[in-house]
Amino acid sequence: MTLPLAGRVAFVAGASRGIGATVAVALAQAGASVAVAARSEQQGKLPGTIGSVAQRITAAGGRALPVACDVTDEASVESAVAATVAEYGGIDILVANAGVLWLGPIETTPLKRWKLCLDVNTTGVFLVTKAVIPHVRARGGGSLIAVTTTGVAMTDHGANAYWVSKAAAERLYLGLATDLSPDNIAVNCLSPSRVVLTEGWQAGGTGMQIPPEMVEPPEAMANAAVLLAQQDASGITGTIQRSEDLTG
Repeated sequence: MTLPLAGRVAFVAGASRGIGATVAVALAQAGASVAVAARSEQQGKLPGTIGSVAQRITAAGGRALPVACDVTDEASVESAVAATVAEYGGIDILVANAGVLWLGPIETTPLKRWKLCLDVNTTGVFLVTKAVIPHVRARGGGSLIAVTTTGVAMTDHGANAYWVSKAAAERLYLGLATDLSPDNIAVNCLSPSRVVLTEGWQAGGTGMQIPPEMVEPPEAMANAAVLLAQQDASGITGTIQRSEDLTG
């Protein structure tokens, strides 16, 4: 049986833990060669490194390359993309997942936290996307996926830096879908339908208690990402998808 992503190359930003790690593993299981990209070369406060995720993939028979990547640094992003292309010959799929969480009220949000959310969640998506586009175009098409959040639409719950930064990323990707349609590149946003209790969420979720029925397994995001990774401009593009709605 031919795997759906056989022969494809995926670059997953923010892949050392949480949703990114789960997506990277799923893409490899679907046949893709995966660049596991993140800042986490060494174990830090949160568990997971690019090396441990890549090793998990290769131990299961997949192909993975750990690449150090700070999505807020253009030179770091370009170096990570170049290393991926040098190893695998190109890039077909981008999953822009790197993100930081800050759910505090606007009036008590430090400026440095506001800037960090915008730097990672918006500018980081811009930088990895900008760097990857020429390589996907050179392959004759492919798929770009930005991981966002249902919180963008939850204006009745107020405002915070995280939702604002993710809303900007959604606008970027919806516009890019139009720009890149002639290049046969699908461009979509993907968010959890419910809450994925990642290490980052548990560290930055401000102690919020999530009812069990509102918790989504990370595999739901992985399954949805594999489906979107198979698209080009003739398929699903220019959309904001919710994981369980897409695969349910």
